[in-house]
Amino acid sequence: MKAAVVCKKGESPKYTEFPEPIVSNENGVLVSVKAVAITNLDKGIASGKHYSSEKENQNGFVVGSDGIGVLENGTRVYARGISGTIADKALVEKSRMVVLPDGIDDATAAAMPNAIAGSVMALRFRADIKPGETVLINGATGFTGQLAVQIAKYYGAKKIIVTGRNEKTLESLLELGADEIISLKQSDELIFSQLKESHQNTPIDIVIDYLWGSSAELILSVLKGNGNFTPKTRFVNIGSMSGDTIQLSAQILRSVDLQLSGSGLGSWTKDEVKLLFSEILPEMFLLASKNILKVNIETVKISDIEKMWNAEVPDGKRLVVLI
Repeated sequence: MKAAVVCKKGESPKYTEFPEPIVSNENGVLVSVKAVAITNLDKGIASGKHYSSEKENQNGFVVGSDGIGVLENGTRVYARGISGTIADKALVEKSRMVVLPDGIDDATAAAMPNAIAGSVMALRFRADIKPGETVLINGATGFTGQLAVQIAKYYGAKKIIVTGRNEKTLESLLELGADEIISLKQSDELIFSQLKESHQNTPIDIVIDYLWGSSAELILSVLKGNGNFTPKTRFVNIGSMSGDTIQLSAQILRSVDLQLSGSGLGSWTKDEVKLLFSEILPEMFLLASKNILKVNIETVKISDIEKMWNAEVPDGKRLVVLI
């Protein structure tokens, strides 16, 4: 079969021949792949830099961790891959498979699951979002952040504050449900003062953070109390696009009712992952099929994978490979 193969970690995948996977246990099933999104997770695994990366395979490996495929009986499904998914055929897990509703195309469906996991799992399980709460999404101009805005609104957030550097995309988030935008292109002093004013007007209940680094430090300093009673704030980190480490004053932890946690592979319980596949993904696919959730994608043919693997995708779009 044809596939996108990384021959050596750190190199871009090449469109070449690769052995077709073989079903070896009852939890695996072979699908004909139709569409796969290229995510930061897949890029991290391909480069060997992600913490979930496997040991290097001397024969190379097919990239892609999930995708949209068709079963032998013609049923369209989203599924997690046992084998790499950017290929003509992929071995996927029966227990992590979702039948797609009518009205959603393959590319849209392929683009959503990674972003859903990167937003819903944090909002629902780490932040325990309740209707009427104020949510700050730090780094909302990326693909996952854009989806997080819509899902926070769907879950009943009363006010959504968003930050980001792409000012054009920031403005567009107002149409998706954001109430207030703060540009990270400003000086730290201006960012701090805007965040502080917003927090004083409507205390921030939840922070969904895709950036970490200096902007996370600013947000945490805004939350710092002065000895009075403070509302509880749940700060959930999901990404580290602005740096992997921060400086955190112990005074912040002592002066505010702060829950600091992360959401990602390894942090979720088995029950939470089961709910992702049995309830959350089916619900979100259905919302997209009704145009309630909107995604911004760009498609590329699998034959162009090497050229497009590291291409800049503008305005928070998700690049989807069509097989």
